[in-house]
Amino acid sequence: MASERTVIGILVGGGPAPGINSVIGAATIRGILGGCDVVGILDGFKWLMEGSTGRVRPLSIEDVSRIHFGGGSYLGTSRANPTKHAEHLDNVLFALSGLGVTRLVTIGGDDTAFSAMKLEERAGGRLQVVHVPKTIDNDLDLPYGIPTFGFQTARHVGVEIVKNLMVDARTTTRWYVVVTMGRKAGHLALGIGKAAGATLTIIPEEFRERPVRLQRLVDVLIGAVIKRLEHGRADGVIVLAEGLIEILDPRDLGGLEHVERDEHGHLRLSDVDVGDMLRRELAKGLKILGLSIPLVAKNIGYELRCADPIPYDIEYTRDLGYCAAQYLLEGGTSAMVSIQNGGFTPIPFDRMVDPSTGRAKVRMVDVDTQSYQIARQYMIRLTEADMNDAQSLGRYAALTDLSVEKFRERFAAVV
Repeated sequence: MASERTVIGILVGGGPAPGINSVIGAATIRGILGGCDVVGILDGFKWLMEGSTGRVRPLSIEDVSRIHFGGGSYLGTSRANPTKHAEHLDNVLFALSGLGVTRLVTIGGDDTAFSAMKLEERAGGRLQVVHVPKTIDNDLDLPYGIPTFGFQTARHVGVEIVKNLMVDARTTTRWYVVVTMGRKAGHLALGIGKAAGATLTIIPEEFRERPVRLQRLVDVLIGAVIKRLEHGRADGVIVLAEGLIEILDPRDLGGLEHVERDEHGHLRLSDVDVGDMLRRELAKGLKILGLSIPLVAKNIGYELRCADPIPYDIEYTRDLGYCAAQYLLEGGTSAMVSIQNGGFTPIPFDRMVDPSTGRAKVRMVDVDTQSYQIARQYMIRLTEADMNDAQSLGRYAALTDLSVEKFRERFAAVV
């Protein structure tokens, strides 16, 4: 692209999240008004890693002025990882140089953030890079209470789905086992479950000792079903974070060697039907106790990723896109964009890295907060108080084929 004007490149990596187009639009408009040309790079790092300069789209204000209302990504996305080989990083730099790009906005989650950091290091000052944090998992290392963009919309849509399932469950007298996205952290599952008032929500963070035996997880579910039955209800909705699969003991899963991994080394969780596996185990465990409960597994994730953003995420992401471009225009580099206390705060790349892993830090759900403890109070699950109440224990045991002593012995570990 022959031009004497400075060129800003924009690319998107990782999975979709509501609000991507708002970032693209706002960064493009600010860059152009700041005297730069802007090019959209298609499909993340995928083609740049091959040294290709042909998969780009010049962006104008007219092109992007209304894309902020829609879901998906105007520039596509991919999980291509240029950090696996130095040659790939060099190809990216070569391609960007051929495009005249000296300033780069990356939009993505922790893997894209890590790629952006390594690219900026490799460039040795030849390329300014700023990263905009995106993930419906809400697990990037931002200060407490500051969401990653897309999370609020994903939670909103997820709550609507779970709300409908709760009505269906009561109408048809059945239980739903709902699995949400959240590879490492349970923010999305907890956010949906708490807001919807799901019967029970389980996230990886509540298990402090790893790995977790499958039977222990199943017993938590069985305990909830029994307690709900004792309350006179044979229906319910359980919300689970998909990342539970990664903390379960491999000995209980029959091996996951057949499951492919993506470019960043993560299990392709879409290839593992966590919900159906747990549904089957729950049904089997209930049957052994003499209980027959209709169970349905439901995965929700792809329905959330490309939803049109709610106004919160539109406003939030337009701020992020503007601040990303403004930071580059002011000479900034090597930082992730954040909005804190109503103002732009750059988070340097070197503060994003976990020294123990060398990768971008992951923000987990803090189960010691009052917010999480409140969520637990509204769940139906066996508690220590239940185990210490002889009358309650007797009623629970009476619903099964177990004696009071056997019931206490069986379920003591889950409380």
